[in-house]
Amino acid sequence: MPTITTEVATTDRWDDLQHALTGGGDGASCQCIWPVLTNKEWEETTTPQRTDMLRAEIAEGPPPGIIAYLDGDAAGWIRVGPRTKQARLPRTRLIAAATTEPFDDESVWAVTCFVVRREHRGKGLNAELLRAAVDYATRSGARVIEGYPIDTRGERKKANNLFHGTLRTFLAAGFEQQADPQPGRTLVRLRVRS
Repeated sequence: MPTITTEVATTDRWDDLQHALTGGGDGASCQCIWPVLTNKEWEETTTPQRTDMLRAEIAEGPPPGIIAYLDGDAAGWIRVGPRTKQARLPRTRLIAAATTEPFDDESVWAVTCFVVRREHRGKGLNAELLRAAVDYATRSGARVIEGYPIDTRGERKKANNLFHGTLRTFLAAGFEQQADPQPGRTLVRLRVRS
């Protein structure tokens, strides 16, 4: 049975993060900067600029996510942090219309991206990443954690389309479905303190 461990993404884990992000899908070109930029800003950046932005974000802290390791190999990543630091969220109509939480509340955190290297998919990494993200957010003062997963309805989907995570993964972690702002997209919420 493989051993899965998780660690927050810090500067000394930069090479591990890059390994996790570059194992298939859009992680290598996105550098998980998409959630923190507006559409206009996104269109004006290159992959090297996004890489520099992620490196600076990690150096500035707090860490914007968690790295999963499978038997010591950096195998996956999840972005989690205050919604106030993820500029795309209030500008995304389906999220803005579905949430009941104010966007200026720093105690509301969001899970916005999952990446798992191709060779490690199907081994339970997303569930472990989400568990670690909830623990990290809770320790960091989150009151509420939101997610915006895909409801696959049991159908097979391309991995690149599942970077938001799946509804099943969030529900298994104790999140509650709050709204279905469009077919196949759901807003989920977990209250971690009142």
